[in-house]
Amino acid sequence: MSAAARPSPAARAGATPRWGMVIDLNRCVGCQTCTIACKHANDTTPGVQWRRVLDVEQGTFPDVERLFLVTGCQHCAEPPCVPVCPTGATRQREDGLVTMNYDVCIGCAYCAVSCPYQARTIVHEPRGYYGQARTLQEEATAHPERVGVAQKCTFCVDRLDSGLARGLVPGVDPEATPACSASCISKAIRFGDFNDPDSEVSQLVRDQPSVQLNAEAGTDPQIRYLYTTPAVPGREAGDPGDDSQEERLSDPANPLVGARQTFWDWRAAMNWMFGGVGTGLAISTGVAAWAGALSESRAQALYVLSAVLVATGLFFVFLKIGRQLRFWRAATRWQSSWMTRELYAALVFFPSVLASLLAPGPLPFALASLSAAAFLGCQAKILHLARGIPAWRAPLVPWMIFASGLFEGWGALALGLAAPGAGPTAPALAATGLALAVLNGLLWRAYVGSARAQGVPPLARRVLERFTPTLHLLGHLAPFALAAGAWAAPAAAAPLLAVGAAAAIAGGASWKFTLIVRAGYTQGFDLPRMPQRGSGRRAAPPRLGAAAAGSRPQN
Repeated sequence: MSAAARPSPAARAGATPRWGMVIDLNRCVGCQTCTIACKHANDTTPGVQWRRVLDVEQGTFPDVERLFLVTGCQHCAEPPCVPVCPTGATRQREDGLVTMNYDVCIGCAYCAVSCPYQARTIVHEPRGYYGQARTLQEEATAHPERVGVAQKCTFCVDRLDSGLARGLVPGVDPEATPACSASCISKAIRFGDFNDPDSEVSQLVRDQPSVQLNAEAGTDPQIRYLYTTPAVPGREAGDPGDDSQEERLSDPANPLVGARQTFWDWRAAMNWMFGGVGTGLAISTGVAAWAGALSESRAQALYVLSAVLVATGLFFVFLKIGRQLRFWRAATRWQSSWMTRELYAALVFFPSVLASLLAPGPLPFALASLSAAAFLGCQAKILHLARGIPAWRAPLVPWMIFASGLFEGWGALALGLAAPGAGPTAPALAATGLALAVLNGLLWRAYVGSARAQGVPPLARRVLERFTPTLHLLGHLAPFALAAGAWAAPAAAAPLLAVGAAAAIAGGASWKFTLIVRAGYTQGFDLPRMPQRGSGRRAAPPRLGAAAAGSRPQN
C-alpha cells in the first residue's frame, strides 16, 4: 500500500467512519459496468437493479446535452426510510450505512414510498431470466429471504465489513470496496470515508464543487456528484437552452422525472378510505352520545359499525403486505413509526368497542372515541411522512385526512340516524355538515392551489386539477346544499341528510383513492448543477485560455 493510500491517523485511531461516494458526472461514460457488477455481487433478480445509470438527454437542438447519472440508495445522513419502518428492519449503522434485515421486514413498502431516490424494490413473485424455470446458476444464487420484502443497495456492506476485518481500506482495496466503485472503468465512482479528511472522497469534495440529488428533501445524501473540471466549468441547471423546469417535469419519458408509485395500490388506499369513515363515525358517535342525542343502544350499534369499518381497512392492508405471517412485527417500532402507533391505537379501539357492548357507559364510549381519534391522527401522519411522494408530504395533507375523517364520520352518523326518531337531531346534524363541507372544500382548494409551490410535480398536479371539479361537486357542494336544505326544511331533513351524507362519504373516499393511487408520483431526480457538455450553448468552452495558448512553443 502506498503512503497516499494509507488511512489517515484519525482513521487509524478508531474514529467512526462515515462511508459515502463521490460520482464524477464528467467521467461517467454510461458503460453500465457498475450495474452489472452490482447485479453479479448481490445476485439481484431480473428487473431488480440496486445501482442504475440513467441516460439523460435534454435541451432542444442545437442546444442539447447528454450525461449519465448514477443512482441508487444514497445512505442519507437523515434517512426518511428508517423512522417510518414499523418493524425495525431498516436501520442506520453508526458508520451511516442504511441496512436491511430481510428476516424482520414485512413488506409493507412504507420505506419505499418514503425514499426520495426510488432506491427500494419489492419482488413478490420472483422469476428467472428464462421464465419460471430457473437455471442452476440462478438456483445457486437465489435469495428466498428477499421475496416479499424491501431490498436495496447496501454499499456492499458484507464486502466492506469483511475487508475491514482483514485490515483492508475501503475505497483503496477493491476487495473491501462496493462492487460498483471497484469495477468502474473510468473511476467515476469513488468510495471512502467522509470523516477521514485525507480520504480520496474528502479531498474530492473539498477541492471541487459538488451537488447532492434532491437536496431540498433534507435527507443529506452521502453520494455527492462532481459536475465541473479544471478545464470545463459546470453550469447552473435552467440556463438558456434547457427545457423549462415545468416542461421537463411534465415529460414522463424523461429519465429524471419520477414515475407513479406502485407500492401502495388500491388495497393500501382502502385503509384510509374505510379507516377514515370508521374512526370519524366513532368520534361523531361519542360527541352525539355526550350531547344526549343518541340512545345507549343506538350508540352501541354505531360503535360496532365503526369497528367493522376500521377492521375492513386493516384487512386490506394485511392483504397488501408481502410477508403476512410476520404482521405482528409491525408492533415493535412504537418509538418512531406512526404505522406502529396506528396499530396500538387499533389495539385500544377494538377492546373499547367491545367494552361498550358489555358494559355501556361514558367511560368505554369516551375511550372508543378517543382511540379512534388517535387512529385517525396516525393515518394522517403516515401519509404525510411518506417523503418520497411529493403530493403526500405537502403540509396540508394531515389536516385534510383528519378533516375528511370527521366529515365522513358525520355522514355515517347521519345515515345511522336516518331511521325514524332522528328528527330532533336534524338541525344539529345539518349545521355540523355545513361547517365540515366548507372546511373540507377550503382545505382541498388550498392544497391544490399551493401544490406547485410545495414541489408537487406537474404529472401529479394534472391528476389533482382534473379531479378537483368532481370532488367539489360531489364531496363539497352536494353535501353543503343538502345540509342547507335540511336546515331550511326540517320535515324533509332525514332524506336530504341521508343523500348529503352519502355524497360526503363518496367524496372522501374518492379523493383519498385519487391522491394515493393516481397522483402518487415519485420525487424524480433533481440536479441543481450540471456539466457543460454537448452542442450549441451546451458545448464546452475552449479548453485553454489565452494565456495558455500564448505559452505554446512557436514553430
